[in-house]
Amino acid sequence: MDPIPRSALALGLAGLLPFLWGAASVLSPALAQFGAQNFGPLFTGTYLSLTYGTVILSFMSGVLWGFATRAEAGEAGLSYALSVVPALWAFFMVNGDPGDAAVNLAAGFAGLLLLDWHFWKQGTAPDWWLRLRLGLTVVVLACLAVPIVTGR
Repeated sequence: MDPIPRSALALGLAGLLPFLWGAASVLSPALAQFGAQNFGPLFTGTYLSLTYGTVILSFMSGVLWGFATRAEAGEAGLSYALSVVPALWAFFMVNGDPGDAAVNLAAGFAGLLLLDWHFWKQGTAPDWWLRLRLGLTVVVLACLAVPIVTGR
C-alpha cells in the first residue's frame, strides 16, 4: 500500500477545522460568542457546518469528476454521472430546517464515502484514497452529529 502523501493528509486535516469549529461552537456558548464577535455569526455553529459542508460536497464532486476521466470507456458514462451526485445532493437536500439539513448533509457524506469506495475499487482513485477519506469522513460525521443531537 502506498502511504498517504503528506500534502494530501495535511490539507485533508486542515479541511476538518471548520467542521470542528462549527461543532465546538454549537457545544460551547462561550466559543459561539467569541466566534460571532471576532469572525461574524456566519462563521460559527450549525450555519458554518452546513455552509462549509455544502461547499465540500460540491468540491468532492469535482474530485470524483477527475477520477471519472481515468475510467475505461465502458465505465466512463456511469463514472461521470456518479461524480456529480454529491453536488446535486448538497444543492437539493441541504436546505430548510437546520436539523433536517444537517441530517441530509451527513447522509451526503456517508454516500460520498460509498462513491469514494467505488472509484477506489474501479482503480481510478489512488491506492491511499480510501484510507484518507475514511478517516476524514468519520470526523465530519461526528461533527455533523452535534447539531443533529443537540437540535442547535
